[in-house]
Amino acid sequence: TLGFGMTTPATVAGKVFLIVYGLFGCAGTILFFNLFLERIISLLAFIMKACHERQLRRSGLLPPSFRRGPAMSEVGSLMGWKPSVYHVLLILGIFAITLSCCASAMYTAVEGWNYVDSLYYCFVTFSTIGFGDLVSSQNAAYQNQGLYRFGNFIFILMGVCCIYSLFNVISIVIKQVLNWVLKKLECRCCPKCHKSSARLGRRNAITPGARLRRHNISMDADGQYDSDTEGRRLSGEMISMRELTASNKVSLAILQKQLSETANGYPRNVCINTRQNGFSAGVGALAIMNNRLAETSDSR
Repeated sequence: TLGFGMTTPATVAGKVFLIVYGLFGCAGTILFFNLFLERIISLLAFIMKACHERQLRRSGLLPPSFRRGPAMSEVGSLMGWKPSVYHVLLILGIFAITLSCCASAMYTAVEGWNYVDSLYYCFVTFSTIGFGDLVSSQNAAYQNQGLYRFGNFIFILMGVCCIYSLFNVISIVIKQVLNWVLKKLECRCCPKCHKSSARLGRRNAITPGARLRRHNISMDADGQYDSDTEGRRLSGEMISMRELTASNKVSLAILQKQLSETANGYPRNVCINTRQNGFSAGVGALAIMNNRLAETSDSR
């Protein structure tokens, strides 16, 4: 997906081959980037969790004889712990800057560009923008040409993977900031807005267990049902289509959660802030990030 443009297909057969091969090539490349993202986030999470565990030992919150394993469930300090997205952003940013500086030093020495142009080339290449105004390995001959092309390949591959991971972390931070801004802009003084948002929330979103909680509250408060609808539903009489749809959605949500926990082999520990700020879902790279990073609270 760089698309420098210095080499392009000229024949019809070459263009058709490029279209067909590009479908599988780009899909495989995205899969490779996602796998790299998953591994690098897992590695960072492991290292940061070890540092967090050492910090807890020094502060006396963990016993010195604590070891990873079955005893993990007995320690409340590390249950469900995940690294902060800001810490991962900082580490990936430092790694990307270091990699770009090293690559720029190589391009400056070999290609004859100044250092700023080399940094510009690294960003345009690693981010897959690929303007094509600066392209490496275009001279007729280089000193140690094979070694230089191998180093160029490694730098571009690692740089694209690193910047891809960094972009995904930045996208989660941007989404969190936007959610925070929307909460701040929410109208709190107009009761009509609250009523309309409450109606929309009840109509478009069904929370598993919400109907049961409302029923328990009404039983504790009045000793009887809030409406004839609940009474008819529990007495075995016919229910409305809306209630049937709502109950089915709740059952499907619970079933989906149980299937996910069974597939993973353990109940997924999700903090309250993760459920509230809308970061618990995602597709592709966002799903990988959300499953391995702790979503920070609204107060940060």
